[in-house]
This record gives sequence, structure tokens and C-alpha cells, in this order.
Amino acid sequence: MDSFEFNKIAGSVLFTLLVYLGVQNLADILFHPQAADPNAYIVEGVGTASAAINRNVGADEAEEPDIMTLLATASVEKGERVAKKCISCHAFSEGAPHGTGPNLYDIVNRDIASLEGFNYSNALQDLEGVWDYHSLSAFLASPRKFAKGTKMSFIGLKKPKDRANMIAYLRSVSANPPPLPAQ
Repeated sequence: MDSFEFNKIAGSVLFTLLVYLGVQNLADILFHPQAADPNAYIVEGVGTASAAINRNVGADEAEEPDIMTLLATASVEKGERVAKKCISCHAFSEGAPHGTGPNLYDIVNRDIASLEGFNYSNALQDLEGVWDYHSLSAFLASPRKFAKGTKMSFIGLKKPKDRANMIAYLRSVSANPPPLPAQ
């Protein structure tokens, strides 16, 4: 290879580097990148301690409205949207097979851990009672607090209105939806 060929190759490489640096500097001039705000989008159940303080998480839970009050204005449609978080593990239609979690069709007022063919965790099998509105709300708020040792990995629905909408949807997926108790 003669020196002319070498000069052309070296010139091409240098020109490419120059164009690259020029485009990079031009981009820095046109766009002013800023550091991302770590609290810009808070995923429910995940966050920093300062984000929790900013959202008043851990505030007195006595201030939380009663689930029965919220159910009076709950939306089945909004509850169905909230339930989309659950469809990877649960079914909501009559006769559908169990997934990772049990089928939730007609769950309101059903005995806890009572569906045949599903292997419930010991934590749920040891509980007595039915899935009434209050127990569903407590479970949806924090499955692990409601049934310590449950296999359910879902962190819970922290917003009371989301829980009320979800319960309204669960109530609607039944051949005979149970009535709301009088307040």
C-alpha cells in the first residue's frame, strides 16, 4: 500500500471522528439534558423514604375513609381497569381455570380459601371467615399484612378509592351480585 492509500484511510477515520464529535456537540447545544427527578413518577409500593414522607404514607390510618362509604360511589368500570393488574395471575369468569392465583369469579361473601382445585398457602387456609367487603379491602391493601406468609407477591392497592373500585368490580363478576349492606 502506498502512502496515498494510507492518507485516504487515515483521513476517512479522522473525518468520521470529527463528524461524530461535531454532532455530539451540536446535540449538547440544542438540547439541555437535566438530571431526572427520582420522584417524578412514583410506582405504587416502591419509592424512597423521602417520597413516602412527601406522600404522607404512614400517616394515621384512622383518617382513611370507610370502605362502605367508598363503595357507595365506586365505579365498576374503573375497578375493571384496576383489575388488569391481576389478570396475569387470576381469572374473573365463571368456570375459567385457576392461574397462579385462584379464579376470582363470585368471590364476594365466599369462604376464604374455599375453591376446590387450588392449592392455597397455609396462611390463607388458616384464616376463617368470608371475603366480605372489609376483609377484601384489608387484603387488597396489603395481602402480606392480612395473611402473613401468603404466597401472593402483589404489594397491594394503597389508594382506598382503587380498592373500592376493585371490590365493586369483583362484586359485579357474579351471576347474583351480593347487595351492599345498609350503612
